[in-house]
Amino acid sequence: MTQTRRQFLKTTALATAALGVLATGPSFAQSVDQEDLLKPGPLGDKILGDENAPVTIVEYASMTCGHCANFHKRTWPDLKKDYIETGKVRFIFREFPLDPVAAAAFMLARCAPQDKYFEIVDVMFDQQRSWAFTDNPYQSLLDFSKQIGFTQESFEKCLTNQGLLDAVNAVKDRGAEEFGVNSTPTFFINGERVSGALSIDDMGKKIDEYL
Repeated sequence: MTQTRRQFLKTTALATAALGVLATGPSFAQSVDQEDLLKPGPLGDKILGDENAPVTIVEYASMTCGHCANFHKRTWPDLKKDYIETGKVRFIFREFPLDPVAAAAFMLARCAPQDKYFEIVDVMFDQQRSWAFTDNPYQSLLDFSKQIGFTQESFEKCLTNQGLLDAVNAVKDRGAEEFGVNSTPTFFINGERVSGALSIDDMGKKIDEYL
């Protein structure tokens, strides 16, 4: 039976209530164990670049994070062109939803064809204001999802997949509990934790330390 919009939002909000709270706790070291960091989560990692690249960057992001959107609009194109596509950097993108709408967006990206994941994430960040900050998130996400190939049926099937939601949540929880992620975007550059929407110059300086 098709859910009503109210039922859908209630289900999503209840299932992801904990996602709206930033991780809190003691200060963490600025570096983490690279071997532990690179162990993939239950959904597997989304990766771009040469697996033998000298630098590995792991980004934890939220789809409703304005700073994350700014990074992906302003820094990401140059990072991809100058470092990832040239074999210097392997890039891993991980889900860290800060609210139920972000969790739903990540679920949609995971439900889409696997080879479209990064393309869809780019579009989501580019059009963030059209779907992330509205009075009717159900309708806004539904309208947006149709632009990237979903029907209402496939949209609702994806967002009522409890196993998928649990897996997205598990990625966030592990990032917070094991690696001290408490804001987005947070990057690990060869295990060194750096927070904030870095410019390409700042990102380049950090990468160059390992080249």
